[in-house]
Amino acid sequence: MFPELTNDQRRAVTHDGGHLLIVAGAGTGKTTTLAARLAHLVAAGTPPERVCLLTFGRRAAGELVRRAEQLCGDRVSGACWAGTFHAIANRLLRVHGGGLGLDPGFTVLDQADAADLLALCRAELDAHDGDAVGARPTRRARKETMASIYSRCVTTATPLSVVLRDHFGWCAGERDVLRATFAAYRSRKRAANVVDYDDLLLHWSALLRAPEVAGAIRRRFDHVLVDEYQDTSPLQADLLEGFVGDGTRVTAVGDDGQAIYGFRAATIANIVGFPARFGAEVVVLEDNHRSTPEVLATANAVLAGATTPGRFPKVLRSSRGSGPRPALVACADEGHQSAEVCRAILDRHDRGIRLRDQAVLVRTGHHSQLLELELVARRIPFVKYGGLRFLEAAHVKDLMAVLRLVENPRDELAWFRVLQLLDGVGPAIARRLAAAAAAGDGPPRPEHLPEVAATAGAALQEALTDARALAAPAAGARPSLPVERVRVWLDPVVERRYPAAGPRLGDLDALTSAAAAAPDLGRFLVELTIDPPAATGDLAGPPHRDDDHLTLSTIHSAKGGEWRVVHVIALVDGNLPSDLSTGDADGIEEERRLLYVAATRAADELLLYAPLRQHHHRGTRGHRAGAGGTGDAHGYAALSRFLDDTVLATVERRGMPLDPATVGGADVRMPSEPHPALAEVDELVAALLD
Repeated sequence: MFPELTNDQRRAVTHDGGHLLIVAGAGTGKTTTLAARLAHLVAAGTPPERVCLLTFGRRAAGELVRRAEQLCGDRVSGACWAGTFHAIANRLLRVHGGGLGLDPGFTVLDQADAADLLALCRAELDAHDGDAVGARPTRRARKETMASIYSRCVTTATPLSVVLRDHFGWCAGERDVLRATFAAYRSRKRAANVVDYDDLLLHWSALLRAPEVAGAIRRRFDHVLVDEYQDTSPLQADLLEGFVGDGTRVTAVGDDGQAIYGFRAATIANIVGFPARFGAEVVVLEDNHRSTPEVLATANAVLAGATTPGRFPKVLRSSRGSGPRPALVACADEGHQSAEVCRAILDRHDRGIRLRDQAVLVRTGHHSQLLELELVARRIPFVKYGGLRFLEAAHVKDLMAVLRLVENPRDELAWFRVLQLLDGVGPAIARRLAAAAAAGDGPPRPEHLPEVAATAGAALQEALTDARALAAPAAGARPSLPVERVRVWLDPVVERRYPAAGPRLGDLDALTSAAAAAPDLGRFLVELTIDPPAATGDLAGPPHRDDDHLTLSTIHSAKGGEWRVVHVIALVDGNLPSDLSTGDADGIEEERRLLYVAATRAADELLLYAPLRQHHHRGTRGHRAGAGGTGDAHGYAALSRFLDDTVLATVERRGMPLDPATVGGADVRMPSEPHPALAEVDELVAALLD
């Protein structure tokens, strides 16, 4: 029935004992194995309606069922319970929810609805406790942030105080307000007979705790199959354990080496602990059908340095012939990196490799901003997956609006947007003051603003005045200097107003870098407006007749994909691993797995790029230029710590010398002792200051 399976795959598919964990390394045929497992169970006599298939996407469930039907010839679709955890929870609650006192006619809030309801609950609490307004924190969590805090608490069973401390430190002062808001939110949902996404799983958990219905649920299925088990949360793992009754067998498929969704509350501990928790047999798949031996040598070397306790050691083996060794391309800076990537893409294209067979992968969306500008300039069409859109993102619009005020203090639309960045200024006040500024009454003065906004308004006016001086032709300064000056005011606003502020500030860093290459601020703004460098491929021109285009993607969004040629850029410490993920060992190990996932997307050729000098993104805001400042926001970068000697032994080195001290061909290594000339200058300076 399964002639094309490897021995390990066949052993997993035909397993006839207890619970089973299939550790499927990248490219080893995970989907094929799980679909064949489903087909084998049905062909062996298990009624499809006695099988539950849990996936992380509706499409994945449909594809697995379709392929199983092709293998076994039986009707599986419609009979097998197949879908996401939330979809299966919804079905169970419609059938058994009455036992909990839950009206089966409940409606489900989507994530935006849930955030809106949280905002409404907080507003009602504010109105009820109006006398305490002055004592409330000025930095308030946005509704989306409240939804994220609530979700992390309930899906990881972590107390609110711990979640605030570990993940939302800037909201710690709002603990009491959040606690009251969440209580009102839960009561409001119950009264309205609505549930949110998290409630679906929580109510499923309640079903399994209710003896009068738990038994019926556990007797419903003979087999439960779970895809991508490494991406499950603690709550989902608990649900799976509670789902298992006498005679029910669980088959979980996943790869601890591809556990990269910790920010969604997933934990690698689930798959690592599965054998002990379920008493399961383990089958490891190591025969890779995608990549050449050379690509796999690099991927194996990356994962060999992992230190996660209890992980499943695996060495991927290729079933293909040899290919070129992966290359590590050292570049002088990010601009040079963009040029090198484009050159390599076009070179492969000239050799017959379509653009759609190539991909550029990045750790975070903003790491590709300068590359996107280069792709547009070279008319290379691309489609981007993951990350934020550039000029359409709210925080980028905020910066552009402030810069427009530097150029034109009477820009009414810019004033309308910027004024609403001030606490206490809503649309009505902003509209009135913006209209006055446009009418020639001058910029809003602090006394025109609500008291809570007066100080921030004065700081804004100071930033605009300084930036106009830096942008004046007589100043002869780079256009990036006025951008840096207004960001001294804007960056704290972005950190206060938006969730996930780190990537957003990175987007503004990319815009600042682009401004440095413009002749003046006015032309920079005009060119951005007429031909904006959007974070999608639309502005690179329409695809050719064959609809050929390059894929530009974050590594998270690329998981599950494959291309003949993969370019991985920005492989320096601070980017990969991200400087926001290096606070603990688990975070660093997840970053290592990201590089492993990126490397294993390549079938024929893998190119790794490291810019040795780059614009500072995080940690340099303190020395951004103020009025009259000329600080250089660039520095040398260290090669990613994951590219250790073991990995470097598997790659071919190209481009600049990897030691930043020799960039440009001149030996500028630091001497062991200061040069006498430096001491002479120090003495002269000391004499002047004496």
